[in-house]
Amino acid sequence: MLEEVERWLARRSWSAADRPQASAQAVVKGTHGPGVSVVLPALNEAETVGDIVATIRRELMEKVRLVDELVVIDSGSTDATADVARRAGARVVHRDAILPRLPAVPGKGEVLWRSLLVTSGDILCFIDADLKDFSADFVSGIVGPLLTEPDVQFVKAMYDRPLGEVAGQGGRVTELVARPLLNLHWPLLAGFVQPLGGEYAVRRSLLERLPFPVGYGVELGLLVDALHTVGLDALAQVDVGVRVHRHQDGQALGRMAAAIYRTAQVRLSRGHLVRPSLTQFERGPHGFVPHTHPIDTQERPPMREIEEYTARRAA
Repeated sequence: MLEEVERWLARRSWSAADRPQASAQAVVKGTHGPGVSVVLPALNEAETVGDIVATIRRELMEKVRLVDELVVIDSGSTDATADVARRAGARVVHRDAILPRLPAVPGKGEVLWRSLLVTSGDILCFIDADLKDFSADFVSGIVGPLLTEPDVQFVKAMYDRPLGEVAGQGGRVTELVARPLLNLHWPLLAGFVQPLGGEYAVRRSLLERLPFPVGYGVELGLLVDALHTVGLDALAQVDVGVRVHRHQDGQALGRMAAAIYRTAQVRLSRGHLVRPSLTQFERGPHGFVPHTHPIDTQERPPMREIEEYTARRAA
């Protein structure tokens, strides 16, 4: 197993610096090549979403035509996220306006799943909307292999994640939960540096076959299901440098960890979840106060099972 992972690392792990630049990728893509849709799921990201959108438009839609479509899916922001994204040049769609017959539930995975219905690209590239010091390499780096490597179907970004001024200490849920789970249960995925990272590009033909956990477990769920659907050699990763973003507090990380564990549990057993909730504690004036939070237990089916989607693709 270790030898297989090492062979995969040598064959399917690249650096953006070593791969063709965006201009060369645009030439490879050509006028009739696969369409590329970039999707930013956003919730109260007015401080960062505008710079990300503006960079993608300038570098990958105007200077070169690598990206054909740039969509921000707003999942109910109470700040100026939608206005900022629109002014920067994105098409903004509210989560609740997509597939209205099926009421939306909170969660990042829900937004990503619904994005398949309002995009047209053969390749979908997901980028988190809270990135700071954003570089267009985050997009071109992970889209590139899907243009130049016909057998590759799913590409994750890998990067350093500093925690404040401390290098390499971000990604705490990855190190404490996701990486142990993958190494123990799906060792073929042990070579992924950032398995929970929100930046990845996937062929639509694969995405529409996969179920989507509606919450924080979506990245782990998609990666595991992609392995079982298309095999390890169809998966790849590209080093894009450093990822700087807003960090969650410890309690939020606990809820993320529980959702990720639940996603793994479902894929291991498809069995009954005994208690899909998590109790955490905060100190109050009279001692510790329990707060119990529901853990995401819902998943959306493969998009090709949705009537509206198949009708739209047929049209």
